[in-house]
Amino acid sequence: MTAAAPSVEELEAQERRLVLPRFTYDDAWALGSLLVELARERRAPVAIDITRGGQQLFHAALPGSTPDNDAWITRKRRVVERYGCSSYLVGSRFRAKGTTFEDSSRLDPDTYAAHGGAFPLVVEGAGVIGAVVVSGLPQVEDHALVVEALERFIAA
Repeated sequence: MTAAAPSVEELEAQERRLVLPRFTYDDAWALGSLLVELARERRAPVAIDITRGGQQLFHAALPGSTPDNDAWITRKRRVVERYGCSSYLVGSRFRAKGTTFEDSSRLDPDTYAAHGGAFPLVVEGAGVIGAVVVSGLPQVEDHALVVEALERFIAA
């Protein structure tokens, strides 16, 4: 899967579109299982994580992933929690201004990573309640995998 880098406008449109009516423990299992299925089909060496309200509801590490992927998950998730939007959108906004997140955010890059793969879980009427994160592929592919899974999950 080689995904093209989406524009800031495309990323913003994804976030407006990918809003959930609710998000339960069972929903976390279903979304996480869907991500595992998609990743296995592609033999993607990823780790997958879903949190809601500070609680980890789902985590899976597939063959080829490493403990570094878990560290990336934590750093990308923190960007979603701080900015309320996808980690890839945050990084893309900085790049669109001719700079980088690392150079201009004034945040510790050992704590925050504005790289693709973390997407906010937004519930209608409640806002951002958590995040779904993938780590292990190039950032545009991590992001695209999460978006594809959310699109399928919402359509089901």
